[in-house]
Amino acid sequence: MSRVDSLYARLIRDEDERICDGISDEACKHVPRNFFLIILSSTLTKLGDALSNPKTVLAWLMGYVGAPVAMIGFLVPIRESGSMLLQIFIAGFVRKIAIRKWIWVSGSLLQFAAMAGIGFAAFYFEGNRAGWIMLVLLIVFSFSRGFSSVASKDVQGKTIPRSRRGRLNGYTTAASGILVIIAGIFMLLRSAEKTDIRFYVYLIFFSGILWLMGAVVYSRVNEYTGEISGGRVGFRDALSRLSLLKKERPFRNFIITRSLLLCSALSAPYYIILAQEYLGKDLYILGLFIVANGVATSISAPFWGKWADISSRKVMVRAAMITAATGIVLFVIVTWLPGMNHSFWLYPLAFFVLGIAHSGVRLGRKTYILDMAAGNRRTDYVAVSNTIIGVVLLITGGIGALASFIPAQGIILILSLFGLAGAFTGQRLPEVEQSPVKGVPSP
Repeated sequence: MSRVDSLYARLIRDEDERICDGISDEACKHVPRNFFLIILSSTLTKLGDALSNPKTVLAWLMGYVGAPVAMIGFLVPIRESGSMLLQIFIAGFVRKIAIRKWIWVSGSLLQFAAMAGIGFAAFYFEGNRAGWIMLVLLIVFSFSRGFSSVASKDVQGKTIPRSRRGRLNGYTTAASGILVIIAGIFMLLRSAEKTDIRFYVYLIFFSGILWLMGAVVYSRVNEYTGEISGGRVGFRDALSRLSLLKKERPFRNFIITRSLLLCSALSAPYYIILAQEYLGKDLYILGLFIVANGVATSISAPFWGKWADISSRKVMVRAAMITAATGIVLFVIVTWLPGMNHSFWLYPLAFFVLGIAHSGVRLGRKTYILDMAAGNRRTDYVAVSNTIIGVVLLITGGIGALASFIPAQGIILILSLFGLAGAFTGQRLPEVEQSPVKGVPSP
């Protein structure tokens, strides 16, 4: 047994680590190697995402170069929604490609180029010009993520067995979380020193290089030819995939649940707003939040991932309940226990628990949609799901306008109620880990 096989067996810890449910016999031979290649490439790109976060680094960078506030306000919607909105059209193109890892590689290379361009724009331009260049490049970056997102789930579905995908995502999230902790500690240490534009530009360059490294690693994944039927890219054909929402009730209910579970991501900025209001805006406080989130992800992701291989539905439900409970408790404390509002530990601790819940939400819904179907059906599910969620994100992103009328803790309460609704709808979803996979012919 090779070292890769031995390490894979230790991580999986199943009686039959060679079980290959949902993939071909050819792909089964390369599962351990592909398992670690996908973990490494995904870890690199997840760290790149953390180091170019639109809510922190990119927003600060645009502010530093004098870009208008209105432009800065477009960063998060473009970054989060742009990669999803066109996936229903991207899916038609992806379906025509038999070996789809190269789509992921191409998307990662484009993300590297876009991020490098953002770094150059920040260094050489100012004001409106810098802002427009950075936004255009962020659009390129976001659309490239869309190609990679559709391809990655399909490649993973072809190369990793159903009973291993949750753990793969869990280990990936944990590894990237550890690296984010290190990055957060580094920023805490640098906060005591004077930094200029070069520090942040180098940070953006480094994040771009991580996508380049990820592309090199992912290119070595052993993927075999998959379905290429129905690979039309027309507008009418793309829209026809929306009929899945009408025809397939479990898929429709999953979309509803996933939309409600956006509360774990949308509420996070308001935890930071509360901390700024009661603790101040020193850079080290932001560093504490970064470290808290990294620790939460690292310690919880393997647990969530292993549980997702048993029941990804239950993972989503439990994570939604934790999200809702955390927000409601914080609302009660801030509203009716004012003596605790200035407690140094309160907001990082709440953010830590929210990070655990958000990790469960992400791993649960990723594993669920992977295990719902196979082949081109999986590609369609991912594309339709992400496109609709992109629209929902743009709509729910406007919830921030409520901040003019109600305090941050009120918005957290509203989003927590969405979490409770998501737990209720998630409870009604069918189990997919032990059910037949749509798109796989019966023996």
